[in-house]
Amino acid sequence: MVGKVDGPLNPYAARLYRPRGYTTHRLHPAIWLSRQTPGSRSHRRGLRVRLNPGHGRRLTTLPYELAWATTWMHQANEMIAPAIGLPGDLPVIEWPELFTKDPDGLYWKTRHLLTWAAGRPFVWVDDMITDLDTAHVAAHHDAPALLLRIHPRRGLRDADFATLARWAAEL
Repeated sequence: MVGKVDGPLNPYAARLYRPRGYTTHRLHPAIWLSRQTPGSRSHRRGLRVRLNPGHGRRLTTLPYELAWATTWMHQANEMIAPAIGLPGDLPVIEWPELFTKDPDGLYWKTRHLLTWAAGRPFVWVDDMITDLDTAHVAAHHDAPALLLRIHPRRGLRDADFATLARWAAEL
């Protein structure tokens, strides 16, 4: 299973409230820092990240090999994994280039994730997956695949964990 930080694990779009079970952290991921003015208030304070400390346990009980598919890259192991109870040595999908525009309108991660999956069954958990990505994976990936879109205001919820468990059981 490959997953992203912002959206599924960090419900960043829940700006006015903190979802139940989440704790707030101030982190300084390199990709985010590179977009801030050095010395600015936001640069000093860090990025507000809301994480649920129970998610790591729930993810590790699923019958998947976990991997990061996030712009946080290796910093997800350093900053996110300890806060939610995941091991700090999960595989990281490295992007050749971040945020590139796809000629067919796919999400910029889609083609690279298919290459990474290399014909294996996989689950992709992200908040930016579209119907176009789902159709592309169905047409270009011979093994089973589940693309699970997570609402960035809510993050991973009980129903999402149930979907992940059910899909694995049906495989």
